[in-house]
Amino acid sequence: MKNIILIFLLSLSLITPTFAQESYGKTLNVGIGIGGYSGYYGYLGRSTPIFHVNYELSVGKNLTIAPFVTIHTRKDKYYWGNPNKPMRYYAYRETIIPIGIKLTYYFDQLLEAGEDWDFYLAGSLGYSIINTHWEDGYDGDRYYYGNPGNLYLDLHIGTEYHINSRTGVFFDLSNGVSILGFSIHPKY
Repeated sequence: MKNIILIFLLSLSLITPTFAQESYGKTLNVGIGIGGYSGYYGYLGRSTPIFHVNYELSVGKNLTIAPFVTIHTRKDKYYWGNPNKPMRYYAYRETIIPIGIKLTYYFDQLLEAGEDWDFYLAGSLGYSIINTHWEDGYDGDRYYYGNPGNLYLDLHIGTEYHINSRTGVFFDLSNGVSILGFSIHPKY
């Protein structure tokens, strides 16, 4: 009877998928995106290009923390005038640089995703550095769009496909912007 149980368990272990414990830390993620809404700063009114980089560090089973920086800039015009200056469009350039920490939880084991895929939920907390340069002659309110403040919180859902053991491509969708990028994993 012991032999039958042993053969049964051995057979079961051969046909049941097993997944190696994946390490998610020490990963560099670099991406680009386009968004018309920025959770980092509010509604932008149209799509803007975005560059993003973060570095994930493992802090627990299936959990990482990643310091990050994102950069996006836009050029726009604002219609303004007062009794001393006629109404007209004034040009400005706004650069927004969010910096912060992203906490990510991976659901690969729960979803039995295999070695090629990662699935995650995340949240980022950060501060936006905002720099706006106005055209000469503009004397109006430089915060006409209602500065919502520089502190923000974003929620993310994403996936990564591992091209090989060292590189992958990821897609990160958030309430701020969507990013498509490359991941560089450590050599184990």
